[in-house]
This record gives sequence, structure tokens and C-alpha cells, in this order.
Amino acid sequence: MNKKVLSLVAIALIAYGIFVALVVTFYDDSPTNMQWEDREAFNKQYVSKLKIDQLTFNQVILDLGSPDITEAKKVMSDQYQLMYYRTQHVKSDGITTEEECTALLFKNDVLNAIGHSAVKEYNALK
Repeated sequence: MNKKVLSLVAIALIAYGIFVALVVTFYDDSPTNMQWEDREAFNKQYVSKLKIDQLTFNQVILDLGSPDITEAKKVMSDQYQLMYYRTQHVKSDGITTEEECTALLFKNDVLNAIGHSAVKEYNALK
């Protein structure tokens, strides 16, 4: 009886190991494939860890995917990109608005400001 139980446990552990390996190998957990609630939570957690001047535009696109809203302008020789990522649910209307997002401002492809200060700085540009 003990050998039978041990062999069943061993089979179950092997099957579990194979299942985990398949999930890790084939499951694509990128933000673009997440449900909106999960993506919103992921974006919020990601944004909370950002540091000014230490992140590039391309890295954010790679990590978070395309922004929900974006604006851009060129002032003299500097390029500014304001990207909004949804981080808080406000109203269930199927439309993502700026108030539901956190703004990231990039100057020449480097993170320059986050949140309300990013919007304020971008709007002050002429």
C-alpha cells in the first residue's frame, strides 16, 4: 500500500512540474494581454517605482506597451512625449480619460516628470 501511495504522489508531482513548466514557457503575461483591471494595477505598481532620469521611452514601451493616451511636441531642439497610462478606475463608460491615468513626460526619450507635474510641465512648453 505504501509503495502505491508513494508512486501516486510521485506521478502527481511530476504532472504538476510539467504543468508549471508549460505555463511558464507558453503563457504571455505582457500588459497588452491583461484584463483592464489587471493592467491598471500593473501600471500603477510599475509607475510607483519609477525614478526620474533613469528610464527611457523605449523601456517603458517595452514594459507597459502602448500608452492609453499620448501627446508630443518639439520645442527648439528638444522632443517631448507625454504618455498617459491608466492607473485608476473612475467611471465605467468604456472610455479612458486623462483623470484615470498617470502621465509620464519624456524629454529626448528620457523620463523627465511623472503625474500632475508632467502635465503641468508639458502644458507650459511653448
